[in-house]
Amino acid sequence: MSTPEMTIEQLQRTVDQWITTIGVRYFSPLTNMAVLAEETGEVARIMARRYGDQSAKPGDNMDLADELADLLWVVAAIANQTGVNLTEAIANNIHKKNIRDIDRHRLNPKLTDKQ
Repeated sequence: MSTPEMTIEQLQRTVDQWITTIGVRYFSPLTNMAVLAEETGEVARIMARRYGDQSAKPGDNMDLADELADLLWVVAAIANQTGVNLTEAIANNIHKKNIRDIDRHRLNPKLTDKQ
């Protein structure tokens, strides 16, 4: 099954359209922050069970893709309601990292030493 590509701008528009029609309205920013923390915890639970030392319990949702999508959804919602253009923000963030971290990771012995 082929999935159409979606830009960050399209994601923000899609989330806004869904929230303002099907979802009725945005939750408060504080509620959305709590939802972001909740979804982050769900990703952490899957990661701990799939890649860490914990084992999954019967009935555990182990759908990492779905939980990561939930994270993107709530990040887009928070960006929308606070007036953040995520396309612009991520471009600025990458630029910042390219300047600040130009040698940082390459020269980090923790990353270059063989273990």
